[in-house]
Amino acid sequence: MVTEFQKKLDNVTGHRANRQKYANEVLDNRELFPELVQLCFQTSNKNASKAFWILEFVCYQKLEWIEEHLNFFCSQIKSLKDESAIRPAAKICQLLILSHFKKKEIQLSEKHLEEITENSFDWMINDTKVAAKAYSMRTLYILGQHYDWIHPELKIIITKDFPNHSAAYKAVAKEVLKKIK
Repeated sequence: MVTEFQKKLDNVTGHRANRQKYANEVLDNRELFPELVQLCFQTSNKNASKAFWILEFVCYQKLEWIEEHLNFFCSQIKSLKDESAIRPAAKICQLLILSHFKKKEIQLSEKHLEEITENSFDWMINDTKVAAKAYSMRTLYILGQHYDWIHPELKIIITKDFPNHSAAYKAVAKEVLKKIK
């Protein structure tokens, strides 16, 4: 059965103000959050990526809401194929890692950290768009401060791919490589 919220996703556009409008609806009605998380991973649903756009905006303000969904979120991100869903997923992973290691607000299990690390590396080496790669680079940089094997691997990937990428990729790559050295 299609819910009212699912019907509203048909009206979501890529415009920031529009995405924020629907994120505000979730922020004003937390009961919608579990449904939103589930919708993100219904890859056969044409609005799954739109749900991810909204989830990203909700996580900017209420990242702690995703805590009770971490097992599901982290185990499912590997199933994403749509670039429009991968970018916000990569950003949410970055927010989670920042919150876990820097702010000490979100507690991620070793399994969650492993799944985020694996997906971030996958997004780096696969033919994923630059924004997801940039978020993944920054995520892996932070993870590499806690797991010594990550920085050497990340450096190899960045160095190998550097000549073939856009100015945006190169800017983030330079920033991360400078911090690694």
